[in-house]
Amino acid sequence: MESNKKNDAIMRESESDKPLLRINFIAMCVAALLIIAGFALMLGGATTETEFNPDIFSTRRIVVGPALAFIGFVAMAVAIIIKPRKTEK
Repeated sequence: MESNKKNDAIMRESESDKPLLRINFIAMCVAALLIIAGFALMLGGATTETEFNPDIFSTRRIVVGPALAFIGFVAMAVAIIIKPRKTEK
């Protein structure tokens, strides 16, 4: 019985021993939403052979969307790398 308790204690990881914590996963979800929003802002109609669509040169599609997606990719890297401060109990 006592050996089971020891094995359980050994098998459980403490929160600080895990490579990614809950805050990392939350930050990764936020970064993924930024990436999705950036790609969504780049969506739109295309120019066809018979009709020119000037919306393909809009600021939203060539500046804001790619910038937001890039910020999302950088935030994803930071969310994976960052190690939260240890709190003392």
